[in-house]
Amino acid sequence: MASRTPSRPVGTVTRGTTNPNRLRRMDRWIAATHGAELRRSPDPVAVDLGYGAAPWTAAELLVRLRAAAPHARVVGVEIDPARVAAAKPYEREGLAFRHGGFEVPLPGRPALIRAANVLRQYDEEQVAAVWERLCGRLAPGGLLVEGTCDEIGRRHVWVALGPGGPRSVTFATRLGSLDRPSDLAERLPKALIHRNVPGEPVHAFLRDFDRAWAAAAPYASYGARQRWIRTVRELAADWPVLDRETRWRQGEVTVRWEALAPRQG
Repeated sequence: MASRTPSRPVGTVTRGTTNPNRLRRMDRWIAATHGAELRRSPDPVAVDLGYGAAPWTAAELLVRLRAAAPHARVVGVEIDPARVAAAKPYEREGLAFRHGGFEVPLPGRPALIRAANVLRQYDEEQVAAVWERLCGRLAPGGLLVEGTCDEIGRRHVWVALGPGGPRSVTFATRLGSLDRPSDLAERLPKALIHRNVPGEPVHAFLRDFDRAWAAAAPYASYGARQRWIRTVRELAADWPVLDRETRWRQGEVTVRWEALAPRQG
């Protein structure tokens, strides 16, 4: 009987750019919002999909998740076999690396998939199919977090999805580096970055965000954090903001996906 040839990983090789601590904002949000689900999971496996040329982000994810879920495990998945080979020496208890792509080559279903800076090189039309494939790999109650950040993690925007599809969009920034909220537009995930044009919801949201930021200028004398909190509180009067001040203080705001979803056609 002929031997079975392993299937080829799904996807294409990314640039692999990575830096230590680059994904800290996303990681902290995941630990805060999904930590309880990971603690309840009988197999709390998290996938760092497309971790890049170095394994730092996978190792950091393990540390941050274990602060919330002590039994969490992380599997770094990379489509470039050379990157997997380079990461293997860093394996330890709770941290492993595998060759693969969007098929997520694990025997079970992970409780979390994090895909940061992976879809930037893909066409917008490909995003929905990738989301569907990845969400189909999640365990019940699992979470997919997909988004983009700058090279040192000062500005980051991500979409959170469950097995049923997208749920929310989170904007996160180091407040001291922010001139105005719409600066985050350059880090919109692939599903939204080309939709920041008049007539699209995300464009209207960022316009209103800037207006609220300008109106909150008097609070700048108390610091950028207080100005951000006041801005988000004003924004929440017209937009479905999902989080509370404890997250706003971190330089974050999370909005319901349906409010920002691209208009068809």
